[in-house]
Parts: sequence; C-alpha cells; structure tokens
Amino acid sequence: MIRINCDLCGKTAESLAKAIIEGVQLDVCADCAKFGKVIATVKRPSAKEQHKQYIKQQQAKGEKIELLVEDYAEIIKKKRESMGLTQKDFAGRINEKEIVIRKIETGILNPPLPLVKKLEKFLGISLIEQHEERFESQRKDKNGGFTLGDFIKLKK
Repeated sequence: MIRINCDLCGKTAESLAKAIIEGVQLDVCADCAKFGKVIATVKRPSAKEQHKQYIKQQQAKGEKIELLVEDYAEIIKKKRESMGLTQKDFAGRINEKEIVIRKIETGILNPPLPLVKKLEKFLGISLIEQHEERFESQRKDKNGGFTLGDFIKLKK
C-alpha cells in the first residue's frame, strides 16, 4: 500500500481524508481530521499508475531551449559595420574587451547568454532561437527485445 504524508502534521499515513481546516482544503491524517470538516477520503492511485501519469506528463511537456543562431558571427559583424562602428568603438560602447568582440565576430567564441542579450539589445537584432524538444518513450516489441527502430533517431 502507498504511504502518503499529511498536509498538516507531516505524518506518514496509509490513508488520508480531504478536510477543510481554517478555510483551506487539505489532505490530512485521521488525527488531524478532527480540526476541520471532513468532506471526502483521498483516493491515491497505485505506484504503477502514478509512474504512468508522470511519464505521460513529462512526454507532453517537452523542453524549450534557447540556442544561439548558427551565423551569429556574421550577423553581429554586419550590424556593427552598418552602424559605422569599429570593433574597438563597439567594445567600448557595450563595456566589453575588444578581443572578445573579435573572437565573437570570427566565430571562435560562442558568447554566454548574458552577453548575447546585451548584444541583441544594443544592436537591435535577434540572436536566439527557441527550440522545443519532445521526449518519446522507447517501445519494446512483444518479446521484450529491442527492434532496429529503437536505435534509429529521426531528424525532423
């Protein structure tokens, strides 16, 4: 049986009651239920069901990540030149070292996110792309073994 914690006292209990205490709905143990009005018993899913629900939630969520555009060096250099700034002037205006600007514009240095934000703001450009990663569960065949499809990653 799944053991769960009381919202009021924190004790571990096998079953909880849903009660309204001081105007707040809580899942409480039998000892704490006397402090409020019991409105129902809490039905918790089995551990296997909870795990399945968790996996479904994680798969549905996906993960949003921010990536630096591939041609960031060229974009920065063109915009700086269109503004009529040298690397030295540009570095002075955004309070960075000239060598950092030179390395960014040649593609040697991938700038950290705070510097990217500073460059975007000063130059009025966008250097970050939003990507969403979705997770797919691996499926096993009826025999419990893997298939070739389990090892192939498809590009979308």
